[in-house]
Amino acid sequence: MKLTSYTNYALRSLQLAALKSPDLVRVDDVARIHDLSRPHITKIVHELGKAGYLETVRGRGGGFRLARDPKDIAVGEVVRITEGPLDLVECFNPDKNTCPLIGICVLSKKIQEATTAFMAVLDDLTIADISANRGQLMDRIAPLEFSPKQKASQ
Repeated sequence: MKLTSYTNYALRSLQLAALKSPDLVRVDDVARIHDLSRPHITKIVHELGKAGYLETVRGRGGGFRLARDPKDIAVGEVVRITEGPLDLVECFNPDKNTCPLIGICVLSKKIQEATTAFMAVLDDLTIADISANRGQLMDRIAPLEFSPKQKASQ
């Protein structure tokens, strides 16, 4: 299984919002901490806001925060929204399947079983779970929160 970087950073954005709760998180903070482009994070935050996971605040001093309790956000839900269908092999999607072995192939059935098990684990994991070691996570993030220019001007 391989998830996209888009999903990874969507989860990281939610995790950071949980760590900083109830304060707002700025898109620039996420971009700096994870060394990503601002437009990439903006797109992720926008999608998570539309899906009801984040509350966004526009304007000077704006940012985002969790719109729901982190215990109520399952990682599996977020993966499904950001990844879409997990069609690991073409026969998972009947509209695109060209394999003549559909329905009788043991490999296909086992890959489907593995995908189901993978998602079950993620469905049991919440944003609260991935933010539970707050102290360690904040210690690791702290040096990344300020760019060298910001450190020099302080």
